[in-house]
Amino acid sequence: MTERETSSKPPFMRVEGLAKSFGPVEVLREITLDIREGEIHTVIGENGAGKSTLMKLLAGHLSPSKGTIFIDGQPVVLSGPVDAEHRGIVLVHQEILLAPDMTVAQNIFLGREQRKGLMLNDRAMNAQARAAVADLGADIDPTTRVEQLSIAQRQLVQIARALLVPHRLVIFDEPTASLTPVETEALLKVIMAIRNRGAAILYISHRLPEVKAIADRVTVLRDGQMITTREAEGLEPLDMAQLMVGRDMSQLYPERVIPQVKTPVLEVSDFTVPGYASNCGFTLHKGEILGFAGLIGAGRTELCEGVVGLRHAHGTVRVNGTARRFHNARESMDAGLVYLSEDRKGKGLLLAQNLRTNLTLAALSQFSGLQINRTAEAAALEKAIGDFDIRTRNPDLLAGQLSGGNQQKLLLAKMMLLEPDIVIIDEPTRGIDIGTKEQIYRFIAELAAQGKAVIVISSEMPELIGLCHRALVMRNGRIVAELSGDKMTENEIVVHATGVTSSEAAIFAEAL
Repeated sequence: MTERETSSKPPFMRVEGLAKSFGPVEVLREITLDIREGEIHTVIGENGAGKSTLMKLLAGHLSPSKGTIFIDGQPVVLSGPVDAEHRGIVLVHQEILLAPDMTVAQNIFLGREQRKGLMLNDRAMNAQARAAVADLGADIDPTTRVEQLSIAQRQLVQIARALLVPHRLVIFDEPTASLTPVETEALLKVIMAIRNRGAAILYISHRLPEVKAIADRVTVLRDGQMITTREAEGLEPLDMAQLMVGRDMSQLYPERVIPQVKTPVLEVSDFTVPGYASNCGFTLHKGEILGFAGLIGAGRTELCEGVVGLRHAHGTVRVNGTARRFHNARESMDAGLVYLSEDRKGKGLLLAQNLRTNLTLAALSQFSGLQINRTAEAAALEKAIGDFDIRTRNPDLLAGQLSGGNQQKLLLAKMMLLEPDIVIIDEPTRGIDIGTKEQIYRFIAELAAQGKAVIVISSEMPELIGLCHRALVMRNGRIVAELSGDKMTENEIVVHATGVTSSEAAIFAEAL
């Protein structure tokens, strides 16, 4: 990283004593920091530490309960996000806030449409939208409806929309959570280019190697309080993790227990999901954690969705030796096979419903007779909060009010009420802090130790290597390799996932 003289310049923005309360609950306390132009300032902390709340305060989406925001040395009151944008502050949200039935170009220019006379200038907007997305390293047709894009592509469109606004401060809230390593690398280069043009960058990420790669300074939040702000130079990911959680994080992955007997519980053969996966086959054993690696678009999610009946597919699926054909997820759940979607906000949980409703929805028959037993539901929720360490200040909260890590714990608790024998977890720690990751890894390992069989689909290679007994690598809709033992390395995964040579893969893996 090139050295820049930013410390001698007055900060673009400074906050002093910033605090935010929701009713009697104070979620941020006495935050004081400055944000300098020409600098990438990262904010890290566990889920629920207050990072996203801080970002929303600085971008005008929330008003502080106490404290002062200064811009160019002058105190300001941000009346809303439009006011913040007029001052050069833009926020790239963690959530996808796009209109799914509109095109890429229409979303990028929504509210700022270009006209030619009385008519919309679609040609100009399409051309500029294509260029804006290309700047992020993606090739997306601007006339494509957003609902047809992957989650990763939608995130890139959202970033492209934000960057069209003239900006002095760009706030990124977990921008790479849905991106592949290649897409992440391209985006980080764009972010550094924005910084090098003189803008200030405020960056939230749970991916600590990312923070190490691009940060100039690092601020750590814990339980709504600022723990420290440090220069990034010399600060390693393990140091950051320990500052975040306040304990030793050197043993992130639990010890693997090798099943003594290989008992097949799920056998998939000659399995095809039209348009996504072709002639795939694999076997999952009791007590095993089987990883699925590959680039986004390789067909991992679609293959598993086909197996559990969420997509039209054909081929053979055997559960405990019995051939089964699932037409929907309820049939697979009844057979002891559950799938936890990578899109926990869109497909896994009902964000506008309370925790109790979300927890018991898939297992509602356990709580209903002539009517739903609310007392039993409340008891189940209390137990789940304890067993899964779901951190909530109020059990009557809506699911959408939980942090990302706690939403994932709620989704796990929801599916475990079904007492499944086979669990498929798609991107189990996407957008989740390292402390919660450790909890989820230990939970998955405990499932395997209990004799359950687990499939983990993940775009994070260290996660697969640290957690799984074996890993299957997919490319272009096919399973192209099975890796285990000493062969289960980042280099080998990249070789098979991309089709590049071993030497090229080594360079690529090192860059990650």
